Amino acid sequence: MKAYKFKINGKEYNVAVNGIEGKNADVTVNGVNYQVELENEVAAAPVAAPAAAAPAAAAAPAAAPAAAAPAGGKKIGSPLPGVIISVDVKEGQAVKRGQKVAVIEAMKMENEILAECDGTITAIHVKQGDSVLEGADIVTIG
Repeated sequence: MKAYKFKINGKEYNVAVNGIEGKNADVTVNGVNYQVELENEVAAAPVAAPAAAAPAAAAAPAAAPAAAAPAGGKKIGSPLPGVIISVDVKEGQAVKRGQKVAVIEAMKMENEILAECDGTITAIHVKQGDSVLEGADIVTIG
């Protein structure tokens, strides 16, 4: 396993390349596993593939396969500062990876906040109308 640190648009990403087979890479970005399709097939452990895989994984988390919530729960944070327009889940509700949990308005645009793993909502940290900063906890999935 190779580990890398990337800074994309000012946000830091810890990326571990767990394995590569042909055009498919198994990577972990900030503790979340992703299956990433590479542009070119790789015969051996690459040097450039992790750099190509990290932005794709960071930009499209909903495309990765379902993952279970880690022990202690997975906190879903706000991707940017804004105002919570809606909270679309309730405590105790089962959610699937990629399911909408909340909507945040930032710079006059609505952005859906999606579950990053399968699990049950164990805590809701915001309510409609709350102003939040980037990285603020929205919900916890256990």
